[in-house]
Amino acid sequence: MSASLDTPAVSSRPPRAPLGRPFTAQLVSTGLANLGDGVLGTLAPLVALTLTTSPIQISLLSAATWLPWLLLGLAAGVVVDRVDRRRVQVLALSVRAGVLAGGAALGFAGALSMPLLVALVLVYGATEVFADLGATAIVPDLVPTERLPAANGRVIGVQQVANAFLGAPLAGVLVVFGAGLGFGTSAALAAMAALVLAVGLRGTFRAAAGEGAPSSALGQVREGLLFLARHAVMRPLVLTSSVLNFASTAYFAVFVLWAVGPTSAMGLTPTQFPLVMLGFALGAVAGSLVAEAVVSRFGERTTMLFMLTASVVLMLVPVVWPNGWAVAAAVTVIGVTNTIGNVVAQSLRQRLVPGVLLGRVGGASRTLAYGLMPLGALLGGVVAENAGLPATFYGAVALSLAACAYLALSVRPSDLAKAGALRP
Repeated sequence: MSASLDTPAVSSRPPRAPLGRPFTAQLVSTGLANLGDGVLGTLAPLVALTLTTSPIQISLLSAATWLPWLLLGLAAGVVVDRVDRRRVQVLALSVRAGVLAGGAALGFAGALSMPLLVALVLVYGATEVFADLGATAIVPDLVPTERLPAANGRVIGVQQVANAFLGAPLAGVLVVFGAGLGFGTSAALAAMAALVLAVGLRGTFRAAAGEGAPSSALGQVREGLLFLARHAVMRPLVLTSSVLNFASTAYFAVFVLWAVGPTSAMGLTPTQFPLVMLGFALGAVAGSLVAEAVVSRFGERTTMLFMLTASVVLMLVPVVWPNGWAVAAAVTVIGVTNTIGNVVAQSLRQRLVPGVLLGRVGGASRTLAYGLMPLGALLGGVVAENAGLPATFYGAVALSLAACAYLALSVRPSDLAKAGALRP
């Protein structure tokens, strides 16, 4: 039984089905891959600070990370729905390991430059498109439908712990020893993640084609786009997520300039910066553990709207009170609210979208949601360069609050009930 929409769930329930060993293998691989992501995500901007202090050039790193979603999202969604979703992840992670190994060689040779760093992040982002779509689409094949909130909570919790709690501080240490060791560590973790899936997750995970499904790639892309455009819940959810991602990328693309350096507002050192951001991982862990219970108690719609809005409002704290301890506390609460909101949104997509369309609908939605992120990063850099960092931060918060208001007005409880009942 899925969680209620806006009312508490019935208290008497059958025993919960276990998440199972196949899901555990997927979760371990996700943890290893995201640990490498956390190292790279923190290491790249810190290395960039040694090469330039231009907000526009720094923002190019965020743009390069997300641009592949705009270019490859639709095609990758078709691939994920046509081939084995486990093999897609293994291949993408293996390619990532090779690319990062090349970055390590450049780092050890002292040959890194901003163009090379941006190019490395761009190729890494391309592997992320395939690996992430494959990982998301395979979860409903590994766990019972009623346990999707729990499974997604574990996934998001592990992602945040690996990225921020472990990966970011590790990057702060590795940067002292040079970029080569940092990129090499990320490469090794990606290779281990691929190995865990190749060995630990057995079976075939290819989506069965639905009756009357188009055979051509273009026809399958069109089918996914039409489903998304016509769905009363998925359409506003994707539009809201896209605006939120656009605004948050603009915010965080230049946040390192607000936080790190003797002339910055917060005055943190490169080693202190990852430690302050640890609060997000701690909050994410807490949020992932309680997400299933919160959704059961308050319903999907109420939980999602409250958590997303709270996350946006808390983004004002670093601007109005740039104190390390205050920012750490705010980031911790953001970790809780953001994780619970993401668990609800991801579980809704997996519950409402037919399994044979998960890759294409995921690719189409993320093409928009993630495709706007490089534009947000560039806009954030341009605004900060010409109007100052606070202008970027305040503008991002205002736009995000408008998106939350749109979602509240667009998705009614009756829409969720009807969408759930009509799921093919």
